[in-house]
Amino acid sequence: MTFCLLIVAKAPVPGFAKTRLCPPATPEQAAEIAAASLLDTLEAALLTPDARVVVAMTGELGEAARGAEIASVLQEAEVIPQRGKGFDLRLVNAHADAPRPGEPVLQIGMDTPQVTPSLLAEAANRPEDSVLGPAEDGGWWALGLKDPLHAKALAGVPMSRDDTGRQTLRALADVGLRPGHLRTLSDVDTIADARRVAEVAPYGRFARAVAEVR
Repeated sequence: MTFCLLIVAKAPVPGFAKTRLCPPATPEQAAEIAAASLLDTLEAALLTPDARVVVAMTGELGEAARGAEIASVLQEAEVIPQRGKGFDLRLVNAHADAPRPGEPVLQIGMDTPQVTPSLLAEAANRPEDSVLGPAEDGGWWALGLKDPLHAKALAGVPMSRDDTGRQTLRALADVGLRPGHLRTLSDVDTIADARRVAEVAPYGRFARAVAEVR
């Protein structure tokens, strides 16, 4: 059975992408790291068995680092626009817009470039009604829902905080779900995060981009 592998992403525009990497990274280097992260994530997603890859995108690729390369890879996926004012509502809407009828969703972001096709397939095929992949900073890197309508539970959950994961679990439980736990990963917010992730996945575009920051 196929599933919708939903990637929520934004164009890696210098000055707007991964600004917490600066310093020591320049805005251009931070954007290159973000672009490399997205490209590595897309590569893993497109190699995942039974995955129909959908990218909920925001921002102008024409202004982005490696924009032409990203646009070329996106031709292998389905691209939909993000909609909604807050990130919580953009996630809710992406889960509503991306899947086909009856199709489960596994949603990830673009800042865990260490994901692999086997990890994503394992997460998508878990038996629970929902799964959550915690991030080391207290957030989460993956959300799987057998019924994507349950993503409405995310409305009002504060994002990008050290209690986002805990509050997401509570919101899912409030709508009657019993989430399974995926392995914990480090996402990329700071240069220390970036270097730690590059050590885990040393052979991709991401690691090469991080190595350019001295």
